Amino acid sequence: MVSGKVKIKNPTGLHLRPAGLFCKTAMQFCSKITVKKRGRGEDVTANAKSVLSVLGACIKSGDEIEIICEGQDEAAALEEMIRIVADGLGE
Repeated sequence: MVSGKVKIKNPTGLHLRPAGLFCKTAMQFCSKITVKKRGRGEDVTANAKSVLSVLGACIKSGDEIEIICEGQDEAAALEEMIRIVADGLGE
């Protein structure tokens, strides 16, 4: 299991279009990929391969998320997921 933290840069957060790109990228890997965001009082966890799960986490601009990858291609998955978020998810 590997994990890394990254800050959401795009001004509108993870709305439908960037969340779709995020999930599409996650689905390219066979590892289990989870997104964790600190909420008020408790952490919010989402399945990175599910658009509805990611949208339900209500990730906004400036939020710091932790991406957790577990599986045979976990290192490559983490590197790519952090890269697309750092690049602004296409926005």
